[in-house]
Amino acid sequence: MMAIRKFEHVGVMVASLEASIEYYKHVLGLEHTYTLLHTNGVVRMAFLRFPGSPETEVELIEGYNSELPAEGKTHHMAFTVDDIEEEFARIKRMGVPLRDAEITTLPNGARYFYFYGPDGELLELFQPGQAPQL
Repeated sequence: MMAIRKFEHVGVMVASLEASIEYYKHVLGLEHTYTLLHTNGVVRMAFLRFPGSPETEVELIEGYNSELPAEGKTHHMAFTVDDIEEEFARIKRMGVPLRDAEITTLPNGARYFYFYGPDGELLELFQPGQAPQL
């Protein structure tokens, strides 16, 4: 049984996290909720949302690949799940092509894995952790 709850976030690759945070705040009215260093120690991620609306976020990703053309800056679409282990097993049973051989755990306890859609688009199932305090 599928247990996807909602659309979680869209991940966008950026050259400068600070510059992009300011842009999304001032141009689109998003609020910066937190920044997190990835477990790999290289990639930094900033999460933004609309004031009073925590349901969906924009994730800005620095240090992954900022050299893509504008049409390729969107890195992935993520969907919230309650039980990442169960969903990982379900996707594997379905024979869906996985990008990740295992679930990644971030420093704030969030857990995720990536897999591919029918046209090679990158999709993520995401079990939220705790947002660090700013």
